[in-house]
Parts: sequence; structure tokens; C-alpha cells
Amino acid sequence: MMESPKGEIIWSFLVKMMMAKTYLQLVCLLICSLAIINAHEPCAKENVTSDEAYYVSKTIVQNAVSKGAVCLDGSPPAYHLEPGFGEGAGNWLIQLSGGAWCSSVKECLERSKSEFGSSRLMGPWWFTGISSKNQSSNPDFYNWNKVFVRYCDGGAFTGDADRVDSTTGLYFRGARIFEAVMEDLLGKGLKNARNAILSGSSAGGYPAMLYCDRFRELLPNTPRLKCMADSGYFIHVKDPHQAKFFTKLYTSLVALHGSAKTLPKSCTSKMRPELCFFPENMQQDIKTPLFIANSAYDKFQINATIANHVNGCIESRNCTASENKTFREFRSEFLNALPKANNPKLRGVFIDAFNHHSQTQFWWSPINVTTINNLWTRKAAQCSPGVDQCRTEDSTAKPADYSLGHLGHNNATMDRHVVGDMAKDFYL
Repeated sequence: MMESPKGEIIWSFLVKMMMAKTYLQLVCLLICSLAIINAHEPCAKENVTSDEAYYVSKTIVQNAVSKGAVCLDGSPPAYHLEPGFGEGAGNWLIQLSGGAWCSSVKECLERSKSEFGSSRLMGPWWFTGISSKNQSSNPDFYNWNKVFVRYCDGGAFTGDADRVDSTTGLYFRGARIFEAVMEDLLGKGLKNARNAILSGSSAGGYPAMLYCDRFRELLPNTPRLKCMADSGYFIHVKDPHQAKFFTKLYTSLVALHGSAKTLPKSCTSKMRPELCFFPENMQQDIKTPLFIANSAYDKFQINATIANHVNGCIESRNCTASENKTFREFRSEFLNALPKANNPKLRGVFIDAFNHHSQTQFWWSPINVTTINNLWTRKAAQCSPGVDQCRTEDSTAKPADYSLGHLGHNNATMDRHVVGDMAKDFYL
């Protein structure tokens, strides 16, 4: 019998979990975009139709427990697998789930009572967007093997603490979960992949970057392998007050989850471990081709950094000159933190100017699409080497001139687009 979706659990756990109003709003926003949804729930996308969205049941990695690879509550990790077919049967798309973080025992205890901390509470997952099997809306990946790895550790798949919390019995083993899931998938055909992508959205974007080279090591015989981070490029802003949320979060998270030994030594040898959670400080050492899709005004990052300086003007569509200046300054910092365009074979980016969060799960179709110079996110992510139109820098765009109140989801004004050769010829 198919398990019932438990999207309502997310909300009950969040209400209990977050006492600070600002943090509650931020995490609600982040998890809402990744929750199990249906057409009647508040996060549902009105243009996702029944023929392109569907539930996939969970697969429990039972032998992970003996390896210490467990969720917060000690239950085994899980993923959802939709087998590929036809010409896509040898290709694999693996997505690491997002869904905020927990950085204290109290937060993690509440999280352990939800599907974001226990596989016992996980139902089937909603496959849509880049995971859709609808050829018309997802022509590049519709017939691939598609995997959605559930996020149940609260530490962005980075934890590797040997100890178990003596009071709560909580485990912090996200890094081990990643390894256990990959091992399980290798035995199900991943080891023979012709094409493979490791991706992650939101809080799952960081581990998609962190484990990119590890993914390459696990698949030495795969001809084409890339990684993609969607809406996970959270930057370390210069203003200490604006940086407070992420700095405090990552400092506490690294300490609680024992993440320091998982983070890149090339980074931790130069700076404090928590600073290596910011992609700008570690992405340059990733040797495997990496594609980044993000908004220059990512909704979660804006709320976490400069929300107090713009007073909700995006929602009111009435930003003052001072508020628009704050947005422009943030945008400038964000663009400067991106990979440089000096090695297009290893790095590609697609940056739009919308105040939204997570593109690949909901906006990966011709219906819901961000376009830049007639090139949209999906097309940018599958550009073939040597195609000039996939490497553009629009000098005529004037993102600093528009009011943030005009942000939408279709037919974007150009912000900055530099897509390298790396993104794809994934086709055979």
C-alpha cells in the first residue's frame, strides 16, 4: 500500500523548532519550496500539471545502519529512484534534497520528528521539473535514471560525528549517508553510467559541490560526468550584520555535526571551517565540471541578509532609491563571488535577476521558464562545447535600473550569464 504524503509534518515541526521569528520565516521559505506538495497546498506551482508530476516511493538503504550512516533519529537513509528507459537507460541524474539546516541539539531534536530527520516519516516524493518523465517539458532528462536523495541529517550531508548525543540519542552522520547511498546506487547500475550528473537544490546545492570530485572518483569509467548546484550559492557578504545569519548558522552547524573533517582541506587549511561552507571559498578547488544556476537576488539569501534593510519592498512593489541601492550592492557582491570565466570547460553559470529560490524542481519547462537572450536555464545546462551562443555576456542589460518590484518568473531581463563549455554534450 502506498504511503500517504506527510507534508503537514514539515509545518508542525517548524513551528516547534524555530523560536526566533526571522529564522522561522527563513526556514519556512526554504523548506516550503522543497516540501511534498499537491495542487491544494500553498507551495504548489499552478502550472505543474498532473501528466508531468508524479509520486515515487522511497527506497530504504537498510545496510547503512551497520556503517553508522543514519538519519538524526538513527533510522536508515532513503532515496527515491525512477528507473530510466530507452536511450536514457544508461544515464543517471542524482539530486541531493535541500530543506534548511539544524545547528543546535534542540533544533535537530524537533527536526528528527519529521521526514527531514527520520526515514520512518518519509512518504513518496513528488517528481517534477528536472525529474519529470514528461518528454515535452523535460526533453533532456525525461528518460534518465532519476534519483532524489532524502535529506535527513540537518547538516547538508556533511556530518561525521562518532558520538551520539547522550541526552537525545541524536546522530550527526550526513557524510556517511552520502557514501552509503552512493554505494547502494552503484550496485543498481550507477557504476555503469554513460552520463551522470550530481545535483542539489538549496541546502542540497552545497553538498553537490562538496562531493563533486568524490562523485567523479566513484565513477572512473563514466565518459561524461558533471555537477550542478541550484540556488545553493549562498555568499559571505562583507557587512558583519548582514552576514550574521549564515556565519552563526555555519559555525554552530560545523561544531555540532563534526563537519570540519568532511570539508575540503584545501580550504580549511587557509581559514576557519565554517567559512568553507561558503561556496566562494571552496569551489575553485573543484576539478570536476560544475554548473551553477542561481538568482542574483535569491529569495532565501535576500531574506537572510538584507531583509531588514529593504522593508519588504519587493512584495509591495515599491522600493525606494535607497532600497534599490541596497539590492544593487548585494548583487555586485554576489556576482563578484561567482567563479571567474577563465576556464569555461570547468565552470558554467546561469544567473537571473528574479527574487525566487530553486529553479530545477519547478521552473524546468517551457511553461515556467527564465530566459536570458532567448537562452533558458535548461538550454544553458545542456550546451555543447563550442556553441558560441552558450557563452554570452550582455553588455546592454541594465539590471541596476529596474525596480525590484518588477521581478517575476517569465521573460527575464538579463542580469549576468556566463555559460561555459562544461554544461553538456550529455547526449550519446
